[in-house]
Amino acid sequence: MNRTFRAAIVASAIAVSGTTLAAAATNPMVGGAAMYANKTIVENAVNSKDHTTLVAAVKAAGLVETLSGPGPFTVFAPTNAAFAKLPAGTVDTLLKPENKAQLTTVLTYHVVPGTVTAQDIAAKIKGNMGKATYTTVAGGTLTFAKSGKGYTITDAKGNSGKITIANVMQSNGVIHVIDTVMLP
Repeated sequence: MNRTFRAAIVASAIAVSGTTLAAAATNPMVGGAAMYANKTIVENAVNSKDHTTLVAAVKAAGLVETLSGPGPFTVFAPTNAAFAKLPAGTVDTLLKPENKAQLTTVLTYHVVPGTVTAQDIAAKIKGNMGKATYTTVAGGTLTFAKSGKGYTITDAKGNSGKITIANVMQSNGVIHVIDTVMLP
């Protein structure tokens, strides 16, 4: 394993497992692909083998142009495994053209306007008695809390997941990889 790759892995591990959500390495690996800070959210996401379901959903919802725009956006990006945890048939149903509005709501529930870094989340948690809440583009809220060595994300229905890779910087915002689909 070369030193650059090893440094990226260590920095990413520290970002999600240390006592703080530190900045991830430059061009961190997500889904087997380097994520480049000079590319947009969409340009990077299409290269992650762990986000093919999310990319298909973004395309079906007609959000490619929006998420390729100037932003900035903070995207909490569920992995394929996160989508697989949904009840059987949910993803297929959401991807149908007649369910575009519902799919758009689910996807925009994972987007917060502006650039919210892991450090911002950690500082807000510290300053707000252990919780940080952000309003999503869909109009709902996502709540964050410290949990063990990492941080949890909880949706309005009480579903909870973890940030698995933080601070994947993009030219138009930031992505935080999560292990659960959040539902409005």
